Amino acid sequence: MQQSFIADQKFKGMDYTKNRLPKADYENCIFENCKFSDSYLDNQNFMECEFIECDLGNANVKNTIFKEVVFKRCKLIGLHIEDCNDFLMSFQFENCNLNLASFLGMKLANTRFTECKLVQTDFAQADLTKALFLNCNMENAIFQHTVLEKADLSTSFNFNIDPEQNRLKKAKFSKDNLRGLLKKYDIVIE
Repeated sequence: MQQSFIADQKFKGMDYTKNRLPKADYENCIFENCKFSDSYLDNQNFMECEFIECDLGNANVKNTIFKEVVFKRCKLIGLHIEDCNDFLMSFQFENCNLNLASFLGMKLANTRFTECKLVQTDFAQADLTKALFLNCNMENAIFQHTVLEKADLSTSFNFNIDPEQNRLKKAKFSKDNLRGLLKKYDIVIE
């Protein structure tokens, strides 16, 4: 059975925690102030969609496609984004709470994170080549065998990245946040 095709629609203030969002291919749709927390968003296709002030915390996104999707002021706490279908995957995050989310092993080149909370977010084995982390709180975020080549972390803070465990060639850092690269050496920086 073929999925429905829904385009150019706006969904506002909907609660999908009890009745799931109908399976469909959503294109150029806006989801505003919708609740998806702990619900099922699996096997959905979102193309050129926008999620504004939505709660997707702990939602099931297994095999879901996010192509050119923007998340603004959303709660994505505990979301296992690595469960998504990575075919043509591309998204950006603005003022989102991604605490405890997981991007384990994902290809996220050129992904933009603007003023996001990334506390205890898992970026292990991810490819973040040319990613932009603009004013992000990265406290206890996990970077293990992560590719951060040409990534820009110059305005982000509270990160702890081991240069010996991650690829950092041409990554940008500011003088003020260099201590996040030296934390394992337990040295005093004044």
